[in-house]
Amino acid sequence: MSRPSSSGSGAKKAASPRTPKAEPRATPGADDAPASARVEAPRSSKGERRVRKRRVRRSSSPEGGGRSLAWILVLALGAAVAVFATYLLVVFPSSAGPGAGKDVELVIDRDDDPSAIVAKLDRAGLLRSPRTFALYARMVGLRATPGVHLLTDEASPHELVRRLEREGHATRAKVTIPEGWNRFDIAKRLQALHVAWGQAFLDATANTDLLREIGVDGDSAEGYLFPATYDLPLDSDPKDVVRRLVAEFDRRFIQLEQNHRLGRAQLEGTLGWGRREIVTLASMVEKEAAVDEERALIASVFLNRLRDPAFKRKVLQCDPTSAYGCLALRDRVPACAGFAGKPTHAINVDPLNTYSTYVHEGLPPGPIGNPGAKSLQAVLAPASTKYLYFVVRGDRRHAFSETLEEHNTAVKDFRERTSRER
Repeated sequence: MSRPSSSGSGAKKAASPRTPKAEPRATPGADDAPASARVEAPRSSKGERRVRKRRVRRSSSPEGGGRSLAWILVLALGAAVAVFATYLLVVFPSSAGPGAGKDVELVIDRDDDPSAIVAKLDRAGLLRSPRTFALYARMVGLRATPGVHLLTDEASPHELVRRLEREGHATRAKVTIPEGWNRFDIAKRLQALHVAWGQAFLDATANTDLLREIGVDGDSAEGYLFPATYDLPLDSDPKDVVRRLVAEFDRRFIQLEQNHRLGRAQLEGTLGWGRREIVTLASMVEKEAAVDEERALIASVFLNRLRDPAFKRKVLQCDPTSAYGCLALRDRVPACAGFAGKPTHAINVDPLNTYSTYVHEGLPPGPIGNPGAKSLQAVLAPASTKYLYFVVRGDRRHAFSETLEEHNTAVKDFRERTSRER
């Protein structure tokens, strides 16, 4: 009896270990899907990693290139800024100005903003590059001090800023004021050393409010600008210079008064003198004396004329006082026209010259210069003499006389000696 074929084939299938060749589809209709969507196809894990790496590199390449270019631009910009900042803050500030050292007077007003200050500097010929200086001034925060400034056209931008701000650590100058110099002499030296503009200093010495502040009685600080050596900043405030010199005078004079209380009291008791009269006579002694040992003798001559009742016209006949009148009074004295430094007979006898001690009795209106300590001391402690006259002897010394006859003889001797030497 034969077996059905279906049972035989089923046994054969069950015994076979081999898998069928045809692969089943994952889902119905999978063959119709796009190729890019076929991601379930079996691949080795190693191959899959390689594909993914390649995809990452391809997708990040444009972004990485843009980032690198941006960094290059940032670095280039930073380098350019660093170079310019170095130039602006290191090289430019020390560069020389456009000129050769010419003095320039510049007035800074209280309401001037930085742009106005730069414009004034540029018009005055003090800047090589106004735009660069404006940037530099903004970087350092320039705060110019209002007032009259003495600048020079060769000054570097750094020096200009320091002078305009009048900083305490600005460049300084040693200023020596010799004994006997007047305020006009001092003004010239201050300007020559670039410490202060000459006319601005003269204006400060006659500033009423300043004189009241520093305790000077008179129409100027003449006589109280003590001769000494000072360390002063360039382009100083002229008022500050006056304050400094007068402060030194006050310190010295107080010490002299303490050392010569008796002489101070005698001058006040016999002549009614205060500090101003003492300083005025000391300025005359300073101008007349050439050697120290004659200062007290010269002081005694002037004081004897003022105290001696027999000396009727109390004229002191001091040539330097007449000469100072031509400086202080300027065009108000006709005889001073063409004044060259030495007084003429016309200057001595011009009644309009109130400083002439030939036509006006007693002391001149005020000091004619700034006396040193030795001349001040000579007035506080004069020699005890009866001299009423003195005349130059020709060797920087003087011949002193008690009578007019002796004096006339001394004058004659001097003229004859001078004539022979010619």
